Amino acid sequence: MIIEDPPIAHIHSFPPIERNNSSVLILGTMPGKASLHAQQYYAHPRNVFWKIIREILGGKDVNSYEARTSSIIAARIALWDVLKSCRRESSLDSDIDHDTIMLNDFASFFENHPHIHRVCFNGAKAESLYMKLVQPFLQNSSDIEYIRLPSTSPANAATSFDEKLGAWKAITY
Repeated sequence: MIIEDPPIAHIHSFPPIERNNSSVLILGTMPGKASLHAQQYYAHPRNVFWKIIREILGGKDVNSYEARTSSIIAARIALWDVLKSCRRESSLDSDIDHDTIMLNDFASFFENHPHIHRVCFNGAKAESLYMKLVQPFLQNSSDIEYIRLPSTSPANAATSFDEKLGAWKAITY
C-alpha cells in the first residue's frame, strides 16, 4: 500500500484592516497557520507584531483582537498582505509555491486610500514580492515611501525585540 502525502492547501489571506483615511500601510506576506486558524492577523503567540504596535502607540496590554485592530485604525494605519492566496506547506515564506501566487488588488486599494504615503513591509519577503510583482504596475506609486522592517515572526530570532522595536518606529510620522 502506497500512502501519499496530502495535497498542500491553497490558503487565502484576510481582508485589509483599514479606513479610508489611513496614511500608513503595513504589509505582510501571507498569514501563517496560527493566524489562519484564529482568523486574525499575527495570531502566533511568539509573533511580536502586536507587542510592538502596543509599545509604539502607547496602548494598554489588551488581549482583544478588536481592541488591537481598533488601535491601529485610530492611528491611521492599515494592515494587509501582499498575497491574496497561494499554496504553502508550512508558515514559512520560503515555502510559498510561487507558481500559485495571486496578488491582492493594490490598484483599487490605493485608489480608495489616497492618503497612504508610506508602505512598511513586515520582513524581506513581503518587500521583495511587492517590489517585483506589484509596484512596477502601479500608477502614481512614486509618491509613496517604502520601508522594509525586520520581520516580527518568531522565525526572525536573530533580531532582538529592542532592535525590532527601534526599526518599527518608522510606522509613525
